[in-house]
This record gives sequence, structure tokens and C-alpha cells, in this order.
Amino acid sequence: MPETKTVIGFDFGLKYIGVAIGQTSPSLAQPLTNLSVKKGNLPWEEIAQLLKMWSPDVIVVGVPFNMDGTEQPITREARNFLMELKNRFEIPVFPVDERLTTVEARSRLFALGGYKALKKKSIDSIAAQLIVEIWLENQ
Repeated sequence: MPETKTVIGFDFGLKYIGVAIGQTSPSLAQPLTNLSVKKGNLPWEEIAQLLKMWSPDVIVVGVPFNMDGTEQPITREARNFLMELKNRFEIPVFPVDERLTTVEARSRLFALGGYKALKKKSIDSIAAQLIVEIWLENQ
């Protein structure tokens, strides 16, 4: 039986970073929290606390692309975030193509609670969950 690995996923944004946690066996993922980005300052202390608390074996970061595969303005910033995670923490970090994750997150939230459930903060952590799920499916 394969060893179970813990995966933490980030949905990078300029205002919020959605966070989700998952594991490889059985393949499960769930939204965890949202971190606020204040005045462009990334919440590195909170990220470090989450990594210490959950001790993930792998970090995955959603990298946004347009439907035709071209980069969006935020793509470079998401890649910079990914590289900074690699530099700061001794945990393998992998990019995940996050096309349509926000659309799917909105759909899931709406199905659970209609328009009242569509809160931006909730969308980010659900999008992070989808990023973890995509990575798990490709393993």
C-alpha cells in the first residue's frame, strides 16, 4: 500500500490566498482557510504556521492561464509566489494549471447555498481545494 502524503494547496490572489489540505491515500481534499494579502504584503508568517501545523509532504500552487493557454497578468505573480515558497521552505512545490477552478468553485458554492454562499473568501479556499484535487488526480 502506498504511503499517504499530505498536500497543501494555494490559490494565489492579490487580495486573498485560498488554502486547502489533502492527502494521497485515500485521495481527499478539503478547503482550509483564506489568508489576506494586505497592501501587497504576502502573509508569510501565516503560511509558515500552516506548514508547521500540517507538515505537508508537497505544496501545490494554482497558476492561472487563459483558456487558450496564454498567460494572464497575474500568472507571473503566481509563479513568483511559487518560487518564493520553494526558496523559503524545504518542501517540494508543484504548479497546477488552474483554468476554470474559480468558475467551478462558484458552481459548488452556489449548489450548496445559493447566492448567499458566494462569498469571495469562500471561493478562494474552494478553488484551492480544486487545485489540490487536480494535482491528486494526476498522480
